[in-house]
Amino acid sequence: MKALVLSGGKGTRLRPLTHTMAKQLVPVACKPILGYVMDHISEAGIRDVGIIISPETGEEVKRYIGTGKRWALKVRYILQPEPLGLAHAVKTAEDFLGDDDFVMYLGDNLLSYGIKEARKRFEKERPDALIYLKEVDNPGQFGVAELKRDGSIKRLIEKPAEPPSNLALVGVYIFSKRIHEAISRIRPSRRGELEITDAIQELIDMGYPVKSEILDGWWLDTGKKDDLLQANSIVLDEYIVRSIKGRVDRRSEVTGRVDIEKGARVVNSRIRGPVKIGKKAVIENSFVGPYTSIGEAVVIKDSVIEHSVILDGSHIIGIERLEDSLIGRSATVMKNSSQHKAYRLMIGDDTIVEV
Repeated sequence: MKALVLSGGKGTRLRPLTHTMAKQLVPVACKPILGYVMDHISEAGIRDVGIIISPETGEEVKRYIGTGKRWALKVRYILQPEPLGLAHAVKTAEDFLGDDDFVMYLGDNLLSYGIKEARKRFEKERPDALIYLKEVDNPGQFGVAELKRDGSIKRLIEKPAEPPSNLALVGVYIFSKRIHEAISRIRPSRRGELEITDAIQELIDMGYPVKSEILDGWWLDTGKKDDLLQANSIVLDEYIVRSIKGRVDRRSEVTGRVDIEKGARVVNSRIRGPVKIGKKAVIENSFVGPYTSIGEAVVIKDSVIEHSVILDGSHIIGIERLEDSLIGRSATVMKNSSQHKAYRLMIGDDTIVEV
């Protein structure tokens, strides 16, 4: 079995941040989302991975993944010149995939657990597609499955105006080689894209077995700011353990599950977990509250921060309260008045904001 990881697209829902970085590389708990995807693939025992990249962000993805050695994976990069749909991405990767079964994993999705058990089920039951489903509150924003009374799939619809159920397709699929035949039979949707939901529906119409599994853990599509902040909170809550490798002076107080990496400094500050602080970060005369991730070489002085993601190299200076915010790389947020207020921000890279 191989894996196909989709790391292209334009990331329009996370702009302006994604004008200068791939959406799959936005960090959750100081680790790029794509890193969690690669973890899951490696844990499932898959070794050959094709990564779909775009002309705009492909080089950045290559720099992060490299050869795949850190995950014990063999990686091939596959350029998709235009984001013309998930099924188009599969079509672009046909030479790499050949006749092998494969997992298709969207690089901006996070699952509460990996795909090891799903792979076992697929290889035991041998359907031509195994798809994850998840109950959601807003099914019209996703591909949606309608089930028969026996639980089998009746039909799939991409982003329907009137959803027949609340079961959304999660961005992880396992296919046999027959998906290529199905893709060759479909036509672009009204969005001008080759939809993977249409291809799976074609498999059903052709009489090939398609099975589903309703995800009982959490699933997060990190395409928007609030989704990403939610993912950051969940990952911090579930995976962060107390580990203090950086320097904390005697005037500081660190409580709860706080991970401070080597080279970071905490001076006359309070940190209340769960919090992740990256290498060479400096926290001085500040309070960092729960569900905050602080990247490498970030400087926070005379500020209060909670429930936020601060990317590498940013400076937060003199801010009475910053919450529910996503701050891009090398950005600066500084105080420029005495008025007290809570700020809610989403700003792109290399930005300076005076408030």
